[in-house]
Amino acid sequence: MANSAIVLAAGAGTRMKSRLPKVLHKICGKSMIERVLEEVKASNVEDITAVIGEGSQEVESSLKDFNLQFVFQEKRMGTGHAVLMAEKNIPEEGHVIVLCGDMPLIQRETIISLMAFHEDNHLDMTVLTAMVENPFGYGRIVKESDGKLIKIVEEKDAEDQERLIKEINSGVYCFRGDLLKKHLSEICPNNVQGEYYLTDLIEIGVQNGYALGTYSLLNTEEILGVNSRRQLAEAEGIMRKRIVEKHMDQGVTFINPEHAYVDSGVSIGMDTIIYPGVIIKGNTVIGENCMVGSNSRIENSTIEDHVQIQNSVLIDSSVKQGTTIGPFAYLRPGSCIGKNVKIGDFVEIKNSIIGDGTKASHLAYVGDAEVGKNVNIGCGVVFVNYNGKEKQKIIVEDNAFIGSNVNLVAPLKVHKRGYVAAGTTVTVEVPEGTLCIGREKQKHIKGWVDRKKLSRE
Repeated sequence: MANSAIVLAAGAGTRMKSRLPKVLHKICGKSMIERVLEEVKASNVEDITAVIGEGSQEVESSLKDFNLQFVFQEKRMGTGHAVLMAEKNIPEEGHVIVLCGDMPLIQRETIISLMAFHEDNHLDMTVLTAMVENPFGYGRIVKESDGKLIKIVEEKDAEDQERLIKEINSGVYCFRGDLLKKHLSEICPNNVQGEYYLTDLIEIGVQNGYALGTYSLLNTEEILGVNSRRQLAEAEGIMRKRIVEKHMDQGVTFINPEHAYVDSGVSIGMDTIIYPGVIIKGNTVIGENCMVGSNSRIENSTIEDHVQIQNSVLIDSSVKQGTTIGPFAYLRPGSCIGKNVKIGDFVEIKNSIIGDGTKASHLAYVGDAEVGKNVNIGCGVVFVNYNGKEKQKIIVEDNAFIGSNVNLVAPLKVHKRGYVAAGTTVTVEVPEGTLCIGREKQKHIKGWVDRKKLSRE
């Protein structure tokens, strides 16, 4: 039977104290609503409507790849009113699951199980519930002595006895589509908040003799709603733990799992070791038997097998197998590092190709360059790629030697086995197998130090 979903994402999120729409705040690299939508789609629900309000254009633009239908809720008048905005998208046949866009920890297994329970038991309305020790702030699930669901009471409307109930409403529901569509207009704002509560459909269902049920969730973390920065941090911590544990189950070692920050789109090969304080973001792929040292940051990069990275930053770059990076190296976007390369401390690479076996051991800048195989780049070398108006290219071919404190001024080519002596500024092409030396002849001026001292006195 066909199923559809309505995701409520119109909340202003005033407690977030942010100009960004609440549902666009990120959890481990993805916005909250993206996470909800991914789980819904993975539950074989393709027909999805998002109810948006605050920052609607920004929200809609960020979700353009999800193939959603959008409806706008101009006035936020409660969950019942929000679903009413999507009335035209509610199917007459099939079932509708309703979720909140600020519930980023919900999992596809829960959505699938809820829908299966609802359909297998031929229910008209089903509520996802949970048992919690401290139910403050949640709607309470009120049942008769035989366990039959009769209503849901919000915290502010509950009587003292009802507030003692520990079974709470998650805010996730499954409805028969035709009944949801039929009764939405019957919801009235008869409550302390003066809002249209979607939960009133339960009492309407009781009055009409519909089959109602509850599906209890054991992992209450999944229904954490995010309404503040504190709750955002709490959700981030839970998601981060899930991600790290998934990688550990696949053979990755984390020296201190609580201090690893890995986005959900990251892939890490087995026998790789991740040290504390590492941040791995975006669509990064790390191979097998790698080591990522403390306080490194890697974003949208591809790292092959047997790579060692020490306390370095890599952004939009690639590193082939057997290479060592750092400590304190910086690979900026467009850096392509070959096999068995050494990029040492305080070396910066930008938009450059570095060939196999090349070494830049310390204190160098390589930008907009093609560097061949087995090249030595000495300490203090600068690829001078910018003339004040445009970036230009420098090519250093295989087996060249670039001595310490050399400036290579673009556009320039150093041919194979070219040898540039220390302290040289190179502005003209260096032929193959040639020594290039461009420094002033050393002079000694006797007595100069003593004369300078006397002049000061």
